[in-house]
Amino acid sequence: MPRTDYVARLVGLSLLPGVGRGRSVELDGGGAVAVAEEAQGPVFVAVRPGTVSLYLSRPDGSPRNVWPATLVAATPHGSTVRCDLDGEVPLTADVTATAFAELGLQPGARVWASVKASEVAVYPR
Repeated sequence: MPRTDYVARLVGLSLLPGVGRGRSVELDGGGAVAVAEEAQGPVFVAVRPGTVSLYLSRPDGSPRNVWPATLVAATPHGSTVRCDLDGEVPLTADVTATAFAELGLQPGARVWASVKASEVAVYPR
C-alpha cells in the first residue's frame, strides 16, 4: 500500500492519515472514517474512487460513512468521470458519465459522498 499522497494519487487512491480508535479513524486533517476492522494508533486510510458514491441529498441506508463535499474538479476518465471532492474528508470518486450527467454535476456542486466501512482499507503508517 502507498505511503505518500503522491503515490496514492498515481494509483488512484485517496490516502488519509489518522489515528485508529477501534472501528473509527480520526483523521489528522479533521473528520473521522468508520472502518470494518479494528485499528489502533497511527494509520493510513485508503479509499478507491470506485467505492465512493455521490448523492445530491444525504443518503439513507447502510453506509456508515457519509460526508458533505464540494465537487472541485471533474475529469473524463474512460467511461467514468473522476470527481475530486473537497470537504471534511477529501476524496476522489469515479462515477459513470451517465450518472454524472443525470445528477447535473459540475465544479462547485454540493454533494454527499458515501463509502461503506467494508470498502475502506486501513494499514499502519
